[in-house]
Amino acid sequence: MLSNYKIFQTEEFLKKIDKISKREKSFIEKKLQLHIYPQLKEEPHYGNNIKKLVDYKPETWRYRLGKFRLFYVIDESEKIIYLLSIDFRKDAY
Repeated sequence: MLSNYKIFQTEEFLKKIDKISKREKSFIEKKLQLHIYPQLKEEPHYGNNIKKLVDYKPETWRYRLGKFRLFYVIDESEKIIYLLSIDFRKDAY
């Protein structure tokens, strides 16, 4: 069964990525392309680095990426993952 999700980068997410240092940005972009996007497109609900946040409306998920946290919501009806934000762990919660 092919239920691939599409990934949408929100303005907020793109702004956050722009503020990250060059070195860390290239690390993040490489991880996104090689690991995170393929995994999220297949199965955005479960995985070693995936966790559903408690008491968030709308339902929000986080992906652990080294010292960063990537936050997203899943639109099940449209099969779209909206990347909301990416933050250093220390600033994320």
